[in-house]
Amino acid sequence: MVSSEETKAQARTAPKPRGRPRSFDRETALEKALLAFWEHGYETTSVSDLTRVMDIGAPSLYAAFGDKRSLFEEVVREYGTKYGSFGDRALAEEPTARAAVERMLREAAVEYTDPAHPSGCLVIHAAANCSTPEVEQSLRDRRNANIAAFESRIKADIAAGELPPHTDAAALARHTGAVIQGMSQQARDGASRGELEALAEIAMTIWPRT
Repeated sequence: MVSSEETKAQARTAPKPRGRPRSFDRETALEKALLAFWEHGYETTSVSDLTRVMDIGAPSLYAAFGDKRSLFEEVVREYGTKYGSFGDRALAEEPTARAAVERMLREAAVEYTDPAHPSGCLVIHAAANCSTPEVEQSLRDRRNANIAAFESRIKADIAAGELPPHTDAAALARHTGAVIQGMSQQARDGASRGELEALAEIAMTIWPRT
């Protein structure tokens, strides 16, 4: 039979249980990371910056999201769903390429200047001064995919007679991409919603009519 003194001695020498890991709301932490990358870009946002704004330790960040690049990839997907989906919706819901692009540019003017979050587009801004080839290529692929989607929709309208048969679909798609990318940068530089809406209106005047 174990004596009370032996029990006390065992209690003193037994290893102490580890403290519970700090819990946090993953969605809230992801949103904070998104805003940090959006504001500062990929390259200049360090892991220490992320742990500070997310209010978690580095071990928790790595356990929940992987490394910085993996976290950024998830951030880009979240951005596309939460903030950047207006373009896809316009292409899906409007009856013509012209209507879709006009709506997209007008909504970009609103979204890019919304004071509730950083200005411009994360996918465009995060690529600035990026020296990580895989991240740079991933963002480039996303931007080029958008231009390809514009071109596909324009070609469909040419075939349907909504646009003249001589319309240069590739050039018109790249023009759309250049305008929306430029709007993002101008928003970062302080352009107002009204100024970007005026730019969008001018941009639509080059579209050919049947």
